[in-house]
Amino acid sequence: MKQKRILIIEDDPDILEILDIIFVEDGYEVITNSKGLKTDEIAVINPDLILLDVRISGFEKTGAQLCAELKSLPQTKGMPVVLLSAERDLARLAEEAHADAMVNKPFDIEHLLLTAKQLVKA
Repeated sequence: MKQKRILIIEDDPDILEILDIIFVEDGYEVITNSKGLKTDEIAVINPDLILLDVRISGFEKTGAQLCAELKSLPQTKGMPVVLLSAERDLARLAEEAHADAMVNKPFDIEHLLLTAKQLVKA
């Protein structure tokens, strides 16, 4: 069976490393990015799941804006996106961006893994 690929876009290096370790240990192929990517770059990576921080410092868009853009394009709209944030209005941001799920920071590892498994198609 082909390994499922997760793209993690997170600008905090500690959180990025933790997420990388968690998902590699759970059997996923993990691609990490701390700077933000354009939608065409994400389409080329073709992940089975995207974990996307709402605030990416130095990137021209918020994670929520990038999510909304991904969901509006034919080549990326089917990619599940989980927004990660400590924002108080994360539920509203996730709904407006058409995210498939949201996980509040600080996150519970078991909840995060369960959310990922539910969204990654077998």
